[in-house]
Amino acid sequence: MDIVVTGRQCTISPELKELVTERLATIERLRDRVIRVEVEFEANDGKKHPSDAVTVQLTVRSRGPVVRAEANAEDKTTAFEMALDRLKSQLRRAADRRKTHRGLRAATIAEFAPPVDGAPPVEEDDDAVPTSKVAGLVVTGDGPLVVREKVFDTAPLTLAQALDEMELVGHDFFLYQDAETGRPSVVYRRKAYNYGVIQLNVN
Repeated sequence: MDIVVTGRQCTISPELKELVTERLATIERLRDRVIRVEVEFEANDGKKHPSDAVTVQLTVRSRGPVVRAEANAEDKTTAFEMALDRLKSQLRRAADRRKTHRGLRAATIAEFAPPVDGAPPVEEDDDAVPTSKVAGLVVTGDGPLVVREKVFDTAPLTLAQALDEMELVGHDFFLYQDAETGRPSVVYRRKAYNYGVIQLNVN
């Protein structure tokens, strides 16, 4: 298992790298076939609240779905430990789901494609109002509309598979194409371990 530790707007000491490597070794018991773990520390100098001073994002890449967890804290070590706890919790929930829902896919899932940013403004002359096209929508000037477009590679999933992947990325909702009906669908978290599903009937 490769462990890559990087810092954005901050430096990472050898002692912190050693701690990260030692603590991450424990996740191999919770997730099989881990190939690479990416640990990114980012200093948030512009944040006013001390608890948001450092952000840590953990990304686990394996032969299955990508797993991510993130946390903020006053210092690097605390933020890392919080992110690691969240990561382990997500892996345990996914493992519990697999014990009660059979047939979850073991095939390789395509990793996330990078976000597709909008085209740069097209300026006709000095007095022209700049426009940009994002996600098929033309935005004039500064907005007031702010749009960000992301495109991901995926394959049709069953509901059980979609729930599994939602737990692994730690989100409250997950967009997918239903493997049985072919409908665009969203599964979302309700209270406790209850979930809801929204499906579109495209005419």
